[in-house]
Amino acid sequence: MKRRSLIAGTAGLFVASVPRAAQAAGPAGMPAYTYLRDALTMPLAYNPTGEFIFPCIRGVYDKISGARGRYYLYYAPHEKPGGICVAWANSLAGPFTEHTANPVIDNVLPSTTVSHVSSPHVTWIPSARQFYLYYHGENTTTRVARSSDGLTFRDETPILSTRLVPGLTETSYARVFAHSGRYVMVYMGVLGGKRHIYHGWSPNGWDQWQFAQTPLISPAPDGLTDISGPHVVERNGTTYVAYHGNDGKMRITEVGNGFDREVHLGVFHTPIASDNGRTAAPSFGTDGGVQYMFYEAGARLNARICIARAS
Repeated sequence: MKRRSLIAGTAGLFVASVPRAAQAAGPAGMPAYTYLRDALTMPLAYNPTGEFIFPCIRGVYDKISGARGRYYLYYAPHEKPGGICVAWANSLAGPFTEHTANPVIDNVLPSTTVSHVSSPHVTWIPSARQFYLYYHGENTTTRVARSSDGLTFRDETPILSTRLVPGLTETSYARVFAHSGRYVMVYMGVLGGKRHIYHGWSPNGWDQWQFAQTPLISPAPDGLTDISGPHVVERNGTTYVAYHGNDGKMRITEVGNGFDREVHLGVFHTPIASDNGRTAAPSFGTDGGVQYMFYEAGARLNARICIARAS
């Protein structure tokens, strides 16, 4: 199906099944999120560059026995050497306790050594009863590793590189979600020097990946030059992608359940003073019926991980 690119307010905008109260909250019925606290308490044992990006929050209490906490938070520095890190807590409200063995993946990989590894995203694969961890290193290559306990990862393998989508100079910041009987990846691809959001799909989340050759979401309809940090959001019987732009705000666009639409709905989260002009890379979770959002705050090379709660 040919994908339609629309902006909120134009013909074809999907609004069915959004409750009246939710419409008032934000585009696509997204709640208003209020800053609660920083997720990590400084100083950390592993803190090579003083900056962290790309939080991924995962509930593990119903998936493995002997977990250190009910929730695992994955994050990483971006600057060299990076390193995939884990912290845990018994509530999404935090604070989180740093894993003393961080990083769980460093830049010396079984197959090669890279300048850095970063942007972790973890997906639970029920059929394999394992966690799959997606991350980049270098910026041109997205990789996957797997784990039975969420802490010890093995079998690192590349699954996406710029050679698979001609014209791209970076393929990174990937997140993977179960969707309609398969696994869908959304990631940042640099095309013509500008950051777009692309997607791919796999039957099992590990291999047999296929990648669309054109952007899923482009920055121009938002009045931006760069967008990144995508996260799939399912609401109102349809599918959206939340992401951040080069203006520091977070937006949401409907892509539909077939990932064949592009309806730009606008900003759902704006930085507050303590965010130092930038919020990015959202990751969502629900605890006790309360919705939470984990995100980067501050300039990318000086960012910290924050927790916001739906109000």
